[in-house]
Amino acid sequence: MTLATPVSTDVATLNVDGATYELPIIEGTEGERAIDISRLRSSSGLITFDQGYANTGSTLSDITFINGEEGILRYRGYPIEVLAERSTFLETSYLVLHGELPTQEQLDAFTDRITRHSLIHEKIRRMYDAFPLDAHPMAVTSAVVGSLSAFYQDSLDPLDPEQVDISVFRLLAKLPTICAFAFKYAMGQPFNYPRNDLSYSENLLWMMFGVPTEEYRLSEANVRALDTLLILHADHEQNCSTSTMRMVGSSRANIYASAAAAIMALSGPLHGGANQAVLDMLEDIAAVEGSAKAFLEKTKDTNDTTRLMGFGHRVYKNFDPRATILKKHAHEVIEDLGYSPRLLEIALELEELALNDDYYVQRQLYPNVDFYSGIIYEALGVPENGSTPLFALGRMPGWIAHWREHHEEGGRLNRPRQIYTGETTRAYVPIEAR
Repeated sequence: MTLATPVSTDVATLNVDGATYELPIIEGTEGERAIDISRLRSSSGLITFDQGYANTGSTLSDITFINGEEGILRYRGYPIEVLAERSTFLETSYLVLHGELPTQEQLDAFTDRITRHSLIHEKIRRMYDAFPLDAHPMAVTSAVVGSLSAFYQDSLDPLDPEQVDISVFRLLAKLPTICAFAFKYAMGQPFNYPRNDLSYSENLLWMMFGVPTEEYRLSEANVRALDTLLILHADHEQNCSTSTMRMVGSSRANIYASAAAAIMALSGPLHGGANQAVLDMLEDIAAVEGSAKAFLEKTKDTNDTTRLMGFGHRVYKNFDPRATILKKHAHEVIEDLGYSPRLLEIALELEELALNDDYYVQRQLYPNVDFYSGIIYEALGVPENGSTPLFALGRMPGWIAHWREHHEEGGRLNRPRQIYTGETTRAYVPIEAR
């Protein structure tokens, strides 16, 4: 899609050392305003300082809109609540990638291409034998995704639309197989090859949990919960992993290399690894505290370093809209199981206590997407360290859309500036005199 030029509504005036500089103020379609400093250094020699890019707009984008204060998340203008209720992951992926909801004919063609690209090269399959059995699935997934650039050298040019197109389908189609094989390898079970008669989410569940000794029951509640999880993870604006995808892609690295880097960015405990941190917390409560109430009290003690994981969000200062949707699915999956595993019981008790605790309510610390996704992954039987690769699987459409958007807007190499704080010029001292 062609990005709309933002409206210039006013100018900001900067006075430095007796000189005055006028900086355009631009406004997006949702009323967000920003001071355009892109020519500040060339006109004044000055740069801006914003550690961690917390208040820096690095790009124009028409993919996702977030209003953290009001708890709003929209893909291409469509509220996440509507997509989670009425769409599927592949339909949402088409929307994120192309900017419009597909017709039935377009969706059928899109689905068919992904279905028929789901097998991976047999030599890639044999790569898994080289990894330690206890290797984290995210490390394995990133390594295998990165290796695709060695196996598919016919489609590596980021400036060739046809090559990019085939790479997009290969990534979306093969990533479920890559993730599922990582799980199966870690569990010491035989790999399940993908099946073309199953939907995207059905196929993922089959490859992860099916075994040769018995028929695998595909639960409608589980399939819908997983599909919803993937929809809710499809994009989330300029977060760490998305920015990584764009940053690496800005060097004209191929899409597989960029995606491998984004996967590793997502693996960090402050980003995608947060849902694993939720499960670690629940395990700790079950093994040590034994009581959600006692644990919650520890988190409020200023002399204790214990943290309540899965509550609060850097962007959302209200209830995370994705968490509201997943809460319903968490209960549906538990109901489908017919029982509530111990970790789920603790999680639900913790949720109820925190939502009625003045300490957390006053600080606007509500459950976020990681809290409920951790519960659902636990209920589905996903290994503790296996939820983050599924996060990457859901986020892939957004990563690809941002990677392509960067190239469509000119593909400028990303190169942040810095403020140097080290030593000034020093004389070299011979080693014998030091």
